[in-house]
Amino acid sequence: MTGWLEALERLSRSRAKAGLTRQLRPRPADDFVVDLAGNDYLGLSAHPEVVAASASALAAYGLGATGSRLVRGSTALHEALESSLASLLGFPAALVFSSGYLANLAAVRGATAVCDLIVSDAYNHASLIDGCKISGRRTVVAPHNDPTAVAAILDAHPGQPAVVVTESVFSVDGDLAPLAALHEVASSRGALLLVDDAHAVGVLGPSGAGGVAAAGLAGRPDVIVTATLSKSLGGAGGVVAAPEPFIRHLIDTGRTFIYDTALPPAVVAGVHEALRLARDADDRRAVLTTRAAQVVARLTEAGFPVGHPAGAVLSVLAPGPEAAVAWAADCRDRGVAVGCFRPPSTPDGTSRLRLTLNAGVPDEAFAHALDVIVECAP
Repeated sequence: MTGWLEALERLSRSRAKAGLTRQLRPRPADDFVVDLAGNDYLGLSAHPEVVAASASALAAYGLGATGSRLVRGSTALHEALESSLASLLGFPAALVFSSGYLANLAAVRGATAVCDLIVSDAYNHASLIDGCKISGRRTVVAPHNDPTAVAAILDAHPGQPAVVVTESVFSVDGDLAPLAALHEVASSRGALLLVDDAHAVGVLGPSGAGGVAAAGLAGRPDVIVTATLSKSLGGAGGVVAAPEPFIRHLIDTGRTFIYDTALPPAVVAGVHEALRLARDADDRRAVLTTRAAQVVARLTEAGFPVGHPAGAVLSVLAPGPEAAVAWAADCRDRGVAVGCFRPPSTPDGTSRLRLTLNAGVPDEAFAHALDVIVECAP
């Protein structure tokens, strides 16, 4: 095949013209920017007890897991974390993956072993969308957060086993799915409900158990929950929590579990300690609630319409992709890190700054960051 590099260069120029070029920006360990871009919602990633637990496991086990979970990668640490995650999320069993992305791929594909139809929210994360694609099952995209539309889709396929797939707190706009209504629609028609709870675990629900628990759906036999371990828990990895037969199915058939090297024990130990701290972190969750109100008040006062976030994520519309990039860059130059989201990350063709709240940021620094965001606006 000739000319393939030139073809890639043409595609790159097209992306640049549309303002969709992306850049890697390595940060040093002593990066002192105010972080409103990462997902460390509870500020636990550098907590001394989390770091100590990780360091102890690093000394005991070494750098990596040395193999997949079914070969040499499973440790007592993995098993203990899975037990604690199942307890927090309110399900009989849980399975840890090396990333939330892989957990979602496995969960969606696993559900289609018994479901022929997927009903997927229009604003779902790329990992859920990719899970739908690799499943090979028919996927119907439902309008965002619309239980009535989901009901109509299911009713149009009577008797066809189905799974309804959604996030709880959506990763870009930060709005909350009507989980109780979606479960009612799904269960009344014999369908499963699969919820990506990544942005809600640690933030919503009793003891930070997540959006599914907050909706009263924890432990339901027709509900599957996924989450990352890289947001409120400050580490890395992913988890699927569900009835035990589904977890057994994933162990036996889940390709992103069977053929992937296990999460390193040092990360597992750090996440487990963060989970212990997160259970008792009502004070940190209260900080997030207070700061969400501060953001809404400050940006609304400055003329930016923003909705009150369900969790710790909210977005501010930008005039276009170039303006969003420039806005984020200007903030970064003034010591404030914010997220910059453009197509295809944004589902409706618009561009946004995404702000993620962090309970570990000092009050004065947080107030200053909001001023910078307003002052740097296009």
